Amino acid sequence: MKTVCKFAILTLTMFAVTACSFAQGAKVAAPLNLERGVTGPASANVSWSGYSALNMIPGAGLLPNASKTTAFYLGFTAGSTADVSNMVLYTTSRNSATISAVTPVTYGGVSNPSINLASKTVCAAQPLSTGSPCIVRLDPITLALSALSDYYLVVYFTANDSNNSAIGATVGGNYVSSLSGWYLASDQTHLTVGQSIPAGSSGRPPNFLMYVMTK
Repeated sequence: MKTVCKFAILTLTMFAVTACSFAQGAKVAAPLNLERGVTGPASANVSWSGYSALNMIPGAGLLPNASKTTAFYLGFTAGSTADVSNMVLYTTSRNSATISAVTPVTYGGVSNPSINLASKTVCAAQPLSTGSPCIVRLDPITLALSALSDYYLVVYFTANDSNNSAIGATVGGNYVSSLSGWYLASDQTHLTVGQSIPAGSSGRPPNFLMYVMTK
């Protein structure tokens, strides 16, 4: 009986060690680019109180990937707090300006966050600059981007806000990204299905949006 018990204990111990080894050996998949992001030296676009940053993510520029989630990364080159009134992602058919879907975008679970850029837990490198911009990941959304569609991330910064007057957007110095963008001095985050994306300067580097990734 003692031999049987010892064998049972040894078997359970080996199983526990093996299971632990598999758990430790499991690798978490790293985020992957869905678009060619901003590269090269960065420049800055400062003072965003009352402005909407519109950034286009073209279906034609999507890299092959089966991810069912999408995460947006914003870059800041100056400021201590970014006060956002709203953030959305508009979907259109490829090469169309007509909105077919509207998806809320959040940071910390809310669509109107105040992002503490002065916090080292948010922005490790202080102070912010074009040489060391702060990169903030928005909450991933459950959406698989399609090459048959174009997407527009719109972030509206609260008007009459002294914090937003001091923040700076990261803008790619060498425009080699598939992302592009422009801005308008009004809230463009409450458009509905059937309305059109407001026109802007196409072929310009994006403001704030640096990366579109799987998570």
